[in-house]
Amino acid sequence: MASDLTAQLAGNSTHLARQLTYAQISRQSASPHHHARTAAAMARNAPVASTVTITDPNNPSKSFNGLMKGGIVKHDEDSGRGNKLPTHNNNNNSNGLQQATLVPQTWTTLDLGGMGLKNLSPALCNYTFLTTLYLNYNNLTHLPSSISNLVSLKTLDASGNKLTSIPPEMGLLINLRELLLFDNNITDLPNEMGSLYQLETLGLEGNPVQPEIKNILMKDGSAAVILSLRENAPVGMPPPQREWITVESSSSEEDGGKFISYTFSVFCFNILCQKYATAQAYGYTPSWALSWDYRKELILSEIQSRNADIICLQELAYNQYEEYFRHEFRERAGYDSVFYPKSRAKTMSDKERGEVDGCATFFKSSKFELIEVSLLEYNQKALQRADFKKCPDIYNRVMTKDNIAVLTMLENKDTLARVLVANSHIHWDPSFADVKLVQVGMLMDEIDKFATKHLKPPTSSPTGVVYPNTSKLPTIIAGDFNSSPDSGVYEFLSKGAVKQNHADFGEYLYGDYTTDGLSHKLSLKSSYAQIGELPFTNYIADFEGVLDYVWHSTNTLDVLSLLGPIDKDYLSKVVGFPNAHFPSE
Repeated sequence: MASDLTAQLAGNSTHLARQLTYAQISRQSASPHHHARTAAAMARNAPVASTVTITDPNNPSKSFNGLMKGGIVKHDEDSGRGNKLPTHNNNNNSNGLQQATLVPQTWTTLDLGGMGLKNLSPALCNYTFLTTLYLNYNNLTHLPSSISNLVSLKTLDASGNKLTSIPPEMGLLINLRELLLFDNNITDLPNEMGSLYQLETLGLEGNPVQPEIKNILMKDGSAAVILSLRENAPVGMPPPQREWITVESSSSEEDGGKFISYTFSVFCFNILCQKYATAQAYGYTPSWALSWDYRKELILSEIQSRNADIICLQELAYNQYEEYFRHEFRERAGYDSVFYPKSRAKTMSDKERGEVDGCATFFKSSKFELIEVSLLEYNQKALQRADFKKCPDIYNRVMTKDNIAVLTMLENKDTLARVLVANSHIHWDPSFADVKLVQVGMLMDEIDKFATKHLKPPTSSPTGVVYPNTSKLPTIIAGDFNSSPDSGVYEFLSKGAVKQNHADFGEYLYGDYTTDGLSHKLSLKSSYAQIGELPFTNYIADFEGVLDYVWHSTNTLDVLSLLGPIDKDYLSKVVGFPNAHFPSE
């Protein structure tokens, strides 16, 4: 087949030569099951110790060494457990697969090349364990949108078919490194493919692709084509507004025989510090959607739309607070605020300090009076504990993390009741579960000390409420805890204690925490616990889970309503956040 690109070879040889080389290799694999047969031949010539036992999907009771005719290769034994294996339909070329019950998968590559297939069985898209799929040199006129289910794919070869287009859902296969589409009838690519930020090779030789795509491919290569698609992607329709979920009230606040009833709303948001909003971290996001000018307006709009009485932000940079948020929140919505950057800011120049992120608590000045604010620096507080000073793990693991918490005591201007609001950002690294538990242990200790100082009303409000003990003082603990619901942090906050030998401590030693265990005096519950935690509070390409919480004291505060989840249909088309509609992860 003559190349559509050969005429422009001069001056663009590097990327075009790569296309031609890959295309030639692809054309040599047009015979049935070429890749599987080649792999089997290699296995036969390899030392005996390197061969593996494979089960023939056409005959589940038969096994042999090497690779089966259908293209099965070795894989982790737990991958794809419980799925059914594909078998080839040699009697009808309109369908590539049948169902066969078999043992757990030990393969991740499937070769359906050169079979003359006209359609693909829907069953194929159930094999989410596949990392390599050969569909080359068949008679396919389209790829099903459900191919997006094959989320583990790293290589997909659909060359030598009759494809005229690529489904937009292909953009959800973010693990793809090779997408070979040689010798089809494709003229254009969907912008959704811009999400394929890990793609290294995009094979388009032999297609009547648009000149713009062709020129980019020859001049700058596959990555540049993907970048162009990503940068020029339309914003698209936003998801439906998140709905409020009404929660049945179960208690009321009582204190010293005096009934106090008032409502307030709390909003917690890790806004993603601009310093961390990089193309390296979020390769699936257009650069314009990562820019601060774009994101800051979305952030402000999101916060304003909630109209919360108390707002707890994390990852807000010092200069962002001073130059923008502090003023905008006051002018637009009447918020007063407090802010502290992470501990490292103390040792930096003014310019460097401006980029350090921290925690900010905003509150409606019409509703609350600030009584006192207290900064908790976890690494500094650890040094003040005599039992910690004897533990090397404190210096090697805790002291190197400069996370903070901001504690504020607010007084309701109408009722003179007080509420303690703790806003914190706990260390992120999953391999430091022990540090997270230590930090939250110190947080609860400091909350108790801070609350003790404010059981009696301030001198400015002598007729205010008197609280008999710290467990009777309404308390909100909000923030990014970087801990899932099955973590020691969640267990400690919700149950009030963890044992000294908790798995999250590992083999590390932390004074009284690892000799006596952790405990606190409050009866706490995650605000969403009554209806079940949200599906996620962090949604990125390689992770989806709940890390952020608003905890409340259950004997003094009652949840009345909660902000519902993001629309599922919208999420099914999105690789991850941030994106054009959501400014943070």
